[in-house]
Amino acid sequence: MDFRELERKVVAFRDARGWAKYHTPKNLAISAAVELGELLEHFQWETDEEVLELAKNPAKREAIADEIADVVIYLTLLAHELGIDLDEAVKRKLRKNEEKYPVE
Repeated sequence: MDFRELERKVVAFRDARGWAKYHTPKNLAISAAVELGELLEHFQWETDEEVLELAKNPAKREAIADEIADVVIYLTLLAHELGIDLDEAVKRKLRKNEEKYPVE
């Protein structure tokens, strides 16, 4: 699935429920940060090794995946509201990173 398809599905889901009025750029940015905080709770107080071990548990991995998905959904809606093409934004940022951090 590309970002455009994801955007279409997320916007259709939101619009079918009449939630667009709540999805201002400020609210979406705050919601993305809140969801990122919920994702971080899964890692709090754990070592990298413990996190990797926890992720072997299907229920724990699904809970982490759900939080990642929530962050992606809110960022997709934020980009939509601001008229940002995520496909192009990611490609452009990767090019900038390649220039800034060349392979040595």
